[in-house]
Amino acid sequence: MKNYTFRLKPGQDLFESIEGFVKDRQIEAGCVLGCVGSLTHATLRFADLEFHSELDSHFEIVSLTGTVSIHGSHLHASISDKDGKTVGGHLVPGCRIYTTAEIVLAVFEDIVYKRELLGNDSGYEELVIYPL
Repeated sequence: MKNYTFRLKPGQDLFESIEGFVKDRQIEAGCVLGCVGSLTHATLRFADLEFHSELDSHFEIVSLTGTVSIHGSHLHASISDKDGKTVGGHLVPGCRIYTTAEIVLAVFEDIVYKRELLGNDSGYEELVIYPL
């Protein structure tokens, strides 16, 4: 297993920056080990909804989890506001960094993560794991 740690700066897009990092390093299978930071705008898709919710305020990133791959990533985030109210959902492009985001990824070099439609599953492309 290999790991990477990187930092995002104000104004960067959380999802797109992670996707760019994964693409630049040609990561085929990995996961988020940790992330702390803050946002000025959040774009999340909440459970069982087809649309994205846009939230404007200052938020702390209290968790970020999921799988990453050049073949498709699946990330969920939880954020809290100034009163500690916390919401979470599917991370999509549009989350803007406020002060920073510190991200740690684990990379697995003996497998490949791909996303494929699987018969009668969810209707979404699901994770399929292939050995190298």
